Amino acid sequence: MGVSKNQLDCGEPTVLVIDDSIDVHRLLLARLRSETLKLVCVASGPAGLKAVDELGPSVILLDLDMPLMDGFEVLRELKDDPSKRDIPVIVLSGLNSPQDKVTAFDLGAHDYVTKPFDVAELRVRVRAALRLSRLLAMLGQRAQVDGLTGLWNRGYFDSRWAEEVSTASRHDRPLSLAMLDIDHFKAINDTFGHPAGDAVLEGFSEMLGQQRRASDIACRYGGEEVALIMPDTTPADALVLANRVRAKLEETVWKRHPERRVTVSIGIAGADHGVELGAADWLQQADEQLYKAKQNGRNRTEVKDLGNKLRLAEAG
Repeated sequence: MGVSKNQLDCGEPTVLVIDDSIDVHRLLLARLRSETLKLVCVASGPAGLKAVDELGPSVILLDLDMPLMDGFEVLRELKDDPSKRDIPVIVLSGLNSPQDKVTAFDLGAHDYVTKPFDVAELRVRVRAALRLSRLLAMLGQRAQVDGLTGLWNRGYFDSRWAEEVSTASRHDRPLSLAMLDIDHFKAINDTFGHPAGDAVLEGFSEMLGQQRRASDIACRYGGEEVALIMPDTTPADALVLANRVRAKLEETVWKRHPERRVTVSIGIAGADHGVELGAADWLQQADEQLYKAKQNGRNRTEVKDLGNKLRLAEAG
């Protein structure tokens, strides 16, 4: 299930109008102004698909009879993209034959309103579509969040990491990935029991959420291992953040076992600018740095600068 960033946002939802009629744009902008939403209008199918990529709308109002690319083709494009197929689409069209409606619904339309339309009725239909969008977003988010830690899960990491690597390469921007692994976690489980291990994972994840920046993406990669995606972050800056997290965890006092010191080993692979390296290979480089951190005594950070082929390290 695809969940757009706009759907997960707590601010005003975006409603995208794809219609070649400027009169329809003016009418909707005037009559839906009182609704708590952001209305964006474009005049063609290609412009609409571009706007979907850029805005991640919660609902789409779509005309069918347009030049360049008609609404049916727009529906096909949306249906073929897993990240967009769940966006509710309300068709607004002068085409009112049963076959046109059947085709639109077969292609994934959520609702169908014929022109000329009653604005009050359309307003109610938009509200219903927005409720559906919010519900789908909540379900999608729950499916992508780890139940114990509240971090994004492995499935989300796999897709998001690939996106970030592609973006950094395409726009020649910095990017760093940190792999964090709690030291001697098995010993914690064996000595104090699995509930204690769960408490450590929860506490570590909460602390990481407080220390990371808003732009960083923390994911539970598996077991006691966490992946931290840091967009627009150089290896040197990633090292500073990682060691702040490492120091904060080491000084944490655990309520049930205050005598227990918990530490973390961290491996980072990053670049000051876009590099020709795939997501899997980049991840492997970060894993290798994590392995080095553990081999070199744990409770330390190892960093590889993929752009300069240098390795930095800072121990506890």
